[in-house]
Amino acid sequence: MPPKVDREKCDGCKAEKESLCEQICPGDLMTLAEDKKAYCRMPRDCWDCMSCIKACPKGALETRIPYQLGYHVAKLIPMMGTNTITWTCIDINGKVERFQYINRGMLD
Repeated sequence: MPPKVDREKCDGCKAEKESLCEQICPGDLMTLAEDKKAYCRMPRDCWDCMSCIKACPKGALETRIPYQLGYHVAKLIPMMGTNTITWTCIDINGKVERFQYINRGMLD
């Protein structure tokens, strides 16, 4: 399921040559529209890796959990820290849970 873009938050990484979501997408699927807002150019090909979501400095991208698992209102939101990532999970009833993990590169 491709990322959902909050067009109010997305600033296209200030119209740099290539936004962070474009740089990090392993499928080369993220791009900027003419208005410099991010979008997934081929949603069916999205790998659901969430790299773009974790890289977005504005928090403008989010994952919607597939309806088979949680219906359209469920969300999974990452917040990148220096040494950790915190995942906020919101279920279909609005229950919020947070999980914090050490970043893979910080285990040394």
